[in-house]
Amino acid sequence: MQIKKLGFIGTGIMGSHMAVHLIEHGYEVKVFNRTREKAEAIVKKGAVMAESVRDCVQDADAVISIIGYPKDVEEVWLGNEGIINSAKKGALIIDMTTSSPYLAVRLYNEAKEKGLSAIDAPVTGGDTGAKAGTLTILAGGDKEAFERALPLFEAMGKTVVYTGKAGTGQHTKMCNQIAIAGALSGAAEAISYAKAAGLDAEAVVSAISTGAAGSFQLTNVAKKGMDGDFAPGFMMKHFVKDMGLADEEAIRNGLKLPILENVLDICRRLEGSGMGEEGTQSILKFYE
Repeated sequence: MQIKKLGFIGTGIMGSHMAVHLIEHGYEVKVFNRTREKAEAIVKKGAVMAESVRDCVQDADAVISIIGYPKDVEEVWLGNEGIINSAKKGALIIDMTTSSPYLAVRLYNEAKEKGLSAIDAPVTGGDTGAKAGTLTILAGGDKEAFERALPLFEAMGKTVVYTGKAGTGQHTKMCNQIAIAGALSGAAEAISYAKAAGLDAEAVVSAISTGAAGSFQLTNVAKKGMDGDFAPGFMMKHFVKDMGLADEEAIRNGLKLPILENVLDICRRLEGSGMGEEGTQSILKFYE
């Protein structure tokens, strides 16, 4: 089935840019967001506003969702008028939310029973990657379904990786978030140490970022916080959600990940202090 018509659910910080790239690549895009105002800018770019999930997906050749939490995914995908019960037979349905690998497998199985092809394809790259169309997309599911989805992924991302069977896209994203937890906290501690030692923290970051300590988290995320900018490229509350999912999966697999657990505890405290909708660079405030 050639993909022409798309249903796109979730037009937040990431999804809004992703949907626009699909429009720019010639797809007919129908969008739905629970907060209608968040979809209005995309309508001005050429999308059609849907009145419900069912309205958004029932005529679509492919459906993409990128929403908040696993409970939201479950509701949008499995509800009576959700994606699986509303999409036409043969449609390709893709969840790009960072969600539970266990849930991804369940969605795949329930979609298959309805004659649908489901893929879990979480992304990494933040709002800057979504805006530039340079996201990394980690896709799990049947290889045939992945190949059908590839032109869509290439419209939104620069690096597209097929990770294997259903759920493996989410597992790979868990690895990504675990690595970020260590890199981000390490950057925050280095900056805190520089300040405590009376150094020029800006000069220190400039110096060490060109060597072995260099990372995106140091030169982009932590540096943004150093400049007093805590606007979200990726919200703290969503980072907490992702790390929590990774910790649950680690425990399920008999692993203890102390660095992840420590960073998760710090970020949960920051979220509890009202910083949940700030960017992850707000971890710097913990050390202050």
